[in-house]
Amino acid sequence: MTLLDYIKALDKPQLEAFALSCRTTVGQLRQVAYENRRASAALAIEIDRNSGGSVPCESLRPDIDWQYLRHSSAAA
Repeated sequence: MTLLDYIKALDKPQLEAFALSCRTTVGQLRQVAYENRRASAALAIEIDRNSGGSVPCESLRPDIDWQYLRHSSAAA
């Protein structure tokens, strides 16, 4: 699922709560969803975590080698 699809399914209070849980603003989420801004790695992780994996960080930042990072943390 894309971030845009995800946030469009939320009503205003849900969207505000989601933004708060992601440590960002609704405006920033919309900027990322409409691809006017790129999510930071930290924001991509927060969106992935707080959407329950519905919006994977890989879809937000395909330039980051998430697989490598996941394997690195599993080995630690």
